[in-house]
Amino acid sequence: MDNKDAEKLFFIPFNTGGHWLLLAINPIREIVYYLDSLGNDWTTYPDMKVLIDTVLQAFRAQRDIQTSRRGANSITWIKVACPQQRNQIDCGYFMLRFMRDTLALGRLKILTDYFDEFKCAFYTKDQVDEIKEEWCQFMIKLNVCS
Repeated sequence: MDNKDAEKLFFIPFNTGGHWLLLAINPIREIVYYLDSLGNDWTTYPDMKVLIDTVLQAFRAQRDIQTSRRGANSITWIKVACPQQRNQIDCGYFMLRFMRDTLALGRLKILTDYFDEFKCAFYTKDQVDEIKEEWCQFMIKLNVCS
């Protein structure tokens, strides 16, 4: 990667052991956008934060960027206020919806209060069903379910 890649986001669906959340990472700028449909802070999952910080530090070292006194402290974690799930089972669909909304809007960064187009406290049942249907159609196209 070089400076022309400075605005690229990499999406990492992350399972904490029973809950899906989304990390959108800009490795050049060392920004991690954290989207959790349960509203937890990233400090709830310290192993996840250590893993991602370590990966970004290794990426920095690969690019021969000076690391003295920078360490993990220069990595910016941004908690995004995103729609919250009302049950304990839809986290995977919310994570997919967050990713889809970001890609569909062609965003290169994620606002701390999500996107105006989708700003709401909760997704409606129809919005969750929409992503479920899209996921099913995608899996059928791949012949994963045959």
